[in-house]
Amino acid sequence: MASKHIEILKEAEKIVSNSREKAYGNKLANHTNIAKLWSAYLDIGISPKEVAMMMCLLKIARTKLGEYHPDNYVDLVGYGAIAGELADKTEKQLDFDLGLTDPD
Repeated sequence: MASKHIEILKEAEKIVSNSREKAYGNKLANHTNIAKLWSAYLDIGISPKEVAMMMCLLKIARTKLGEYHPDNYVDLVGYGAIAGELADKTEKQLDFDLGLTDPD
């Protein structure tokens, strides 16, 4: 039997790589859309990476109250990975991923 931390990492990888993208669409496009909505609502600029980081904080907040729910930890790892992926890309690559620029 795998250690619990390995189970959490594997489940997060599975979700971030496959099922969530199928259900909710491209990670960058989704987080960009959320960033635009939150930015408009709050009257401040929020980046797609900041959306993922804020979702990490939501999952952390949920761990403070109530009973243990493994999905909070799986989602925390998943959102952290998404934030890292988005932080790793240049603006040019982000625009290309969203279809805003030509590859040349």
